[in-house]
Amino acid sequence: MDQSSPAPTVERVDARHRYEILVGGERAGLTAYRDRGEQRVFFHTEIDDAHAGQGLAGQLVEYALTDVRALGKRIVPVCPYVAKFLKKHEEFADITDEVTPEILGWLDTQHG
Repeated sequence: MDQSSPAPTVERVDARHRYEILVGGERAGLTAYRDRGEQRVFFHTEIDDAHAGQGLAGQLVEYALTDVRALGKRIVPVCPYVAKFLKKHEEFADITDEVTPEILGWLDTQHG
């Protein structure tokens, strides 16, 4: 990234059930979730090709998981990227729940 690039920002977009990472005001990626009681089930993370390889997914997911903790919720990492991130960031282990067949079945019903 060159020095003139604005720092990426992340925001929670409750109406769309996701967190978005913005670069220069443009959406560069997202991580999507559904809430199941006290659990925030993350099921998809993507970064636009134009922004790949810049570490944005890690920044996005770290912000999202920190926000989950602040909200007093728990993390369920259905998304493979979120699951991989959690393996490297054990500071979230205390609020992470296992992905179960029950949760996967519930998630299917959320997508219609």
